[in-house]
Amino acid sequence: QVQLVESGGGLVQAGGSLRLSCAASGRTSNYAMGWFRQAPGNEREFVAAISQSGGNTNYADSVKGRFIISRDNAKNTMTLQMNSLEAEDTAVYYCNGHWVSANRPYDAWGQGTQVIVSS
Repeated sequence: QVQLVESGGGLVQAGGSLRLSCAASGRTSNYAMGWFRQAPGNEREFVAAISQSGGNTNYADSVKGRFIISRDNAKNTMTLQMNSLEAEDTAVYYCNGHWVSANRPYDAWGQGTQVIVSS
């Protein structure tokens, strides 16, 4: 079973940067990974995703040009470099692993890490 643990959240001023990390218990090369976030009163939303090899990435329009997703399959980790942070980026950020087995999709989630951006 895949277990994901996020770290790196915290309090930062608007315009600042944070780097989130996600450590996986298994081989990350077996699944695509991504970041989602959930602000108070809102539904969980997509932030960024990266393919199994790391060769393809995708970003939500709201973070494009400011956030960078990357992964190191040798270390079974994924990171999200967040720059030019805005108050609207305040949320709990969740690490996600996604794979398909026997034509069924599976998802694993971390426990979340809080990011607070003060304006």
